[in-house]
Amino acid sequence: MPALDHPSAASLLTPDALAPIATFIWDQKYRLRQADGTPVDREIADTWRRVANALAQLEADPAAWEARFLDAMADFRFIPAGRIVAGAGSGRRVTLFNCFVMGGIEDDLGSIFANLREAALTMQQGGGIGYDFSSLRPKGALVRGVGADASGPLSFMDVWDAMCRTIMSAGSRRGAMMATLRCDHPDIEAFIDAKREPGRLRSFNLSVLVTDAFMAAVEADLDWDLSFGGQVFRTVKARALWDRIMRATFAYAEPGVLFIDRINARNNLAYCETIHSTNPCSEQPLPPYGACLLGSVNLSRLVLDPFTPAARLDEAALDDLVATAVRMLDNTIDVSGFPLPEQRQEAHAKRRIGLGVTGLADALIMCRATYGSDEAVRLADRWTARINRAAYLASAALAAEKGAFPLYDRDAYLAGETVRGLDADVRAVIAEHGIRNALLTSIAPTGTISLWADNVSSGIEPIFALAYTRRVKNPDGSLREEEVSDHAVRRYRALFGSEVPLPEYFVTAQTLTPRDHVRMQAAVQRHVDSAISKTVNCPEDISFEAFKDIYLDAYASGCKGCTTYRPNAITGSVLEVTPPAPVAPVPSVQGMSPEPLHREEKLAGATYKLRWADSEHALYVTINDTEQDGRRRPFEIFINSKNMDHYAWVVALTRMISAVFRRGGDVAFVAEELKAVFDPRGGQWQNGRYVPSLIAAIGGILERHMAETGFLPTLEGAAPLASPAPAAGQPLGALCPKCSQPGLLKEAGCLSCRHCGWSKCE
Repeated sequence: MPALDHPSAASLLTPDALAPIATFIWDQKYRLRQADGTPVDREIADTWRRVANALAQLEADPAAWEARFLDAMADFRFIPAGRIVAGAGSGRRVTLFNCFVMGGIEDDLGSIFANLREAALTMQQGGGIGYDFSSLRPKGALVRGVGADASGPLSFMDVWDAMCRTIMSAGSRRGAMMATLRCDHPDIEAFIDAKREPGRLRSFNLSVLVTDAFMAAVEADLDWDLSFGGQVFRTVKARALWDRIMRATFAYAEPGVLFIDRINARNNLAYCETIHSTNPCSEQPLPPYGACLLGSVNLSRLVLDPFTPAARLDEAALDDLVATAVRMLDNTIDVSGFPLPEQRQEAHAKRRIGLGVTGLADALIMCRATYGSDEAVRLADRWTARINRAAYLASAALAAEKGAFPLYDRDAYLAGETVRGLDADVRAVIAEHGIRNALLTSIAPTGTISLWADNVSSGIEPIFALAYTRRVKNPDGSLREEEVSDHAVRRYRALFGSEVPLPEYFVTAQTLTPRDHVRMQAAVQRHVDSAISKTVNCPEDISFEAFKDIYLDAYASGCKGCTTYRPNAITGSVLEVTPPAPVAPVPSVQGMSPEPLHREEKLAGATYKLRWADSEHALYVTINDTEQDGRRRPFEIFINSKNMDHYAWVVALTRMISAVFRRGGDVAFVAEELKAVFDPRGGQWQNGRYVPSLIAAIGGILERHMAETGFLPTLEGAAPLASPAPAAGQPLGALCPKCSQPGLLKEAGCLSCRHCGWSKCE
């Protein structure tokens, strides 16, 4: 097939041709370097060539397909996911897959920690993971054979969270996990409230698996049984449980909601798999050990005659680009490594891929359509339907050439709900040749690659801001500020001049209604095999009743899930557009006063006693407060102990924290950051909750102190604060390095495990 008529990658994609932010992202995230830091990729075109060459090696004519793959990536028209760009052709032992859902967790300790190991190995290679914890018995349920009560799924989620931070500490990439729990699990209320405490489960996204039966019970205001293993633990009102989910996400943006029956009913592979969870961003519902590749067609690069009445998408070019992208992603399955053999087997048996889009909002603007309007919905529906059709035809052609996926069952596949919705001619081609990839389309978040691609709008999201200022570190360590403007904005101003006002169709997330978001998501979902990563942005002052309507609207509109974001006190604002401020005579750090707070001669405060398993002597944490504008706030912290092993870091910690306190502003983040610190040797259990380190325990005391003095909102359902009298909690001991059980005790100068007998003398 002939190459498209456009400038070559070599002429367009040198670092000098891109905005500084794009070049910076390429240099930091995707540029291949030798072990000593010497660049292998001299320019961005070299990165594309490396990827194209690696993916073309499986073809009968590698040179011809390398040229075609390179042509598809030129000018960022097709952008493979970041893991593919960074890893393909690098020679490194990494996975090129973005998304994993791990194996099912059997309800026994051996399976739980075997799964923890598998999760660690997967995350070590850069994979984001999803887990369904619904298979674990609820807190308080009898554990047969040992005469003990179960600690419940949330306690093990805390362990997973600590593991994720441990893996994160070995590299620069933040770990990501999804945790799901069924709406009828007895611990669902605790799951819903889990993130009410700032800093807890920071490595997880949480989603409730909502069934059709539950939604019907909500509508009819019926009773709802919470059960496990055939036993009903208690019964609640379905509408009350739904309101609890809604109030949690209204207050602190989690949990999300996954309509799990709809996900399974519309799965092309419903005849051979059942889905219980998704990847961290929810665009890939996957079975146990399921994995998926991602890549995005950049719609903003395919608009002809932009900003004119004749503006339109080049649909012929789109068809051609989609066919090439499907082939590239299919080849990636065979090129990639896998952390686990089970993941390789699953991927090769079904060969699912996740072809999506980015730059949708910019493309709509170039076609003079306002995001969320009837015209925008019509165009989004048309474009994604075209992509879906082209992808199925391309995969069927690949099946004719290379064979269908191994678990392909012609009659069962063609009977699937999604496949039945395809055009008759597409289904006829599939019936004749089979299909190479069981599922083909998905809409992933594309934040980093979209910014790299000249800051086009991300995925199917609206533009967040037309322009913003970003701080960039120079090679000498100094900072500079640069404006980052949206791609469509720059295109428009290049054509019509910077002084011409932007037309009304240049809308942003701040000006749209939640209904606009849901309409766009529903329009696209009709043509997407998997799911969509999409956030419905809500104004902070939205009423609770209006907020609940968003989720009911999403369910009624056919969406597979819904995620909202409303600025809140616990998580703050994900992104913030701040208007320019007058130049101040004294520079300040955002959120802090330019001058330190004044210390009075006498301060009110409290001292808390804290014991830790591997410390012979207790620690005493003193927090003194001051008053500012009639509000009590922390001013300084002191930590004392007879144990001199801690002296150096204690002094450093208290001085730094006190210095932050004295600068004023919102210092609640200090407690959150401390609570996230883990100890590789293991933490301990306090007040029924796993605390990952001594530093985290200090952070917990600080957080509770700020809550009780009114500086932070009261933390509902939280454990009582450590008091000056007894120790803060009855520690069960750190986790044993051999059996991973909480029961490591220190006796006579030796650490010993009361479960397996492991010991170590110091």
